[in-house]
Amino acid sequence: MQHLIDTNDLSDTQIANILKDAKRFKRQLPPPLLKNKLIITLFFENSTRTRSSFEVAAKRLGAMVVHLDPSKSSTKKGETLSDTFENLSAMSPDAVIIRHEYNNTPRKLANKNLTPIINAGAGNYAHPTQSLLDYFTMVEEFGSDIKNKTIAIVGDIISSRVASSGIRLFKRMGMRVVLIAPKPFMPDNNLEKYERLEDIIDEVDIVMSLRAQLERHKAPIFEDYDEYAKEYCITKKRFKDRDIMLLHPGPVMRNIDISDEMLKDKRCKVLEQVKNGVFIRMAILKALLLEDK
Repeated sequence: MQHLIDTNDLSDTQIANILKDAKRFKRQLPPPLLKNKLIITLFFENSTRTRSSFEVAAKRLGAMVVHLDPSKSSTKKGETLSDTFENLSAMSPDAVIIRHEYNNTPRKLANKNLTPIINAGAGNYAHPTQSLLDYFTMVEEFGSDIKNKTIAIVGDIISSRVASSGIRLFKRMGMRVVLIAPKPFMPDNNLEKYERLEDIIDEVDIVMSLRAQLERHKAPIFEDYDEYAKEYCITKKRFKDRDIMLLHPGPVMRNIDISDEMLKDKRCKVLEQVKNGVFIRMAILKALLLEDK
């Protein structure tokens, strides 16, 4: 495993091993396996959960972490990203973790083969560590029965790298994936599509709510977020007493994506996802920096 740009870069065995290590790390923290390793984080878009999760994961494994703030870097002086990356690579880090607005940026940097690259989210296409932690959270709940489960992804799907990555991984793992959104929010694929969650909810085992991103759409679909929430906010009225797991990658827009009441519901696993993110990222760093060396 040289880079992690998309889950398609991983074999089934590698995914199984990452989940196995994450489960083991969650049970008991390991010794400092990455002692004396140096990791650089390079986030060109804002992040709370992903960046801090990677930093906690690296430090739990004993690695040193240097965060480069792009707003204060030489890219603001006219230096290209490629040159910035080559200069960072010349400092011999053991890995660079990058988030960027363009889909292909992490792959372009990885193709230079200067240092291992981990994609921490790019464009609207890939967020591999998020899809892995989401999958791990579901496997913890359902075990080997996960292949028979139906997940409904609800919200602004076309703008979401979380949804894009998740769809590829969940389908690969044998899950049934259905999409719930107004037509302008739908990607062009052959998955089952519905405009209302109520039309399919009785067949659903997991709901993944997404952050509403109305600002990304040029033509107004809803007058405001309150109008969106009337149709797509996950509430107890919609879930009733159904045994459905509720996920969200964060940040949650309260009472727009998910109601306050549902965020406190035991079926909501948002904070468990955050917890699992650390262990999954620990497992990924171990696989990238230690295995096959």
